[in-house]
Amino acid sequence: MNYDFTVIVPIYNEEDNLNRLAKELTAFAKIALKKTKFLLINDGSTDNSQKLIEQICENHSDFNFIQFKKNCGLSAAIKAGFDECTTELVGYIDADLQTTPLDFNLLLNEIDDYELITGVRANRKDSFVKNMSSTIANGIRRAFTNDGMDDTGCPLKVIKTDYAKRIPMFKGLHRFLPAMILLQNGRIKQIPVQHFPRIAGTAKFGLWNRLLGPLLDCFAYLWMKKKYINYIILKKRTT
Repeated sequence: MNYDFTVIVPIYNEEDNLNRLAKELTAFAKIALKKTKFLLINDGSTDNSQKLIEQICENHSDFNFIQFKKNCGLSAAIKAGFDECTTELVGYIDADLQTTPLDFNLLLNEIDDYELITGVRANRKDSFVKNMSSTIANGIRRAFTNDGMDDTGCPLKVIKTDYAKRIPMFKGLHRFLPAMILLQNGRIKQIPVQHFPRIAGTAKFGLWNRLLGPLLDCFAYLWMKKKYINYIILKKRTT
């Protein structure tokens, strides 16, 4: 089948969410503005996630999976999805369903004029500590990158695949995707999306992952920005 859009779903110990995840992704596929398939990335889960993932893929032709040998982190899962993607557009969503795949249509409706569209979680349903640490981290990141984005941690994005594949990923870079598109002279936009409380499983990010780690990553980004190679081929001949 000819697909236009691949949704990457990083998964780490989310067995309690996976059946609901499959149901909601399937419901989205029926109304999606682009013909959509799904790539489930098992980031070294130690629970029953892999068995459920394989059952989902056997029951739904629009689903495929990658299983890591060990836990490598969110950025690695996203990179694996970018590397595997063959469609014009790629996006991702967290398996915890604190955002809804139905809101992908809000992003897809705008993507023709941009290289990346990211969601902004409106009326976040997280704890005070989580909201405050994310707000501080986003403020620090904006000061370093000048990307103008209010919520790069929002797990709902759509990117043109050729731009996504050129991003030199490192651990923590998932927070810098808009800034990395800007380095390629791409256009970015943010759109408010719905947010819901987590109703199953446990959060994978603590204070270090959400605040102190990203601060250190900002210095890595500044180094990369200084060294980044960006070129446009005007003409070529290959044999």
